[in-house]
Amino acid sequence: MRTSLIVDALRAAQAERGCLSGAIFHSDHGAQYTSAAFARVCEQLGVVQSMGAVGSSADNAAAESFNASLKRETLEGKGLKRWKSVKHARLAVFAWINRYNTRRRHSANGQLSPLIYEQRTASLELAA
Repeated sequence: MRTSLIVDALRAAQAERGCLSGAIFHSDHGAQYTSAAFARVCEQLGVVQSMGAVGSSADNAAAESFNASLKRETLEGKGLKRWKSVKHARLAVFAWINRYNTRRRHSANGQLSPLIYEQRTASLELAA
């Protein structure tokens, strides 16, 4: 994976969500995440980088859970699901990730979708 792809994703998040200051970006120690270019963009956007310990699967539990859900929910059915083309497969993964990040309920959020959880958290912060 290229650093430019990760930078583009972070900038897309900024365009979609607005200010990212204080957001935490969890990752492994891949070259794209440890690059100076990515660190610079994180600093510019106020994003805090968080990397687990090398070789510790416990530090990567959230990512492993995400990957397992992605595989289970997109490669469903008997055997592996097949798409008409690579483009169709990419669109299916994109749609799944978009749903996961916005509408899918998460146990870590008290079974609320990320959007509802964020709205409630923002309301509580404004009230405080």
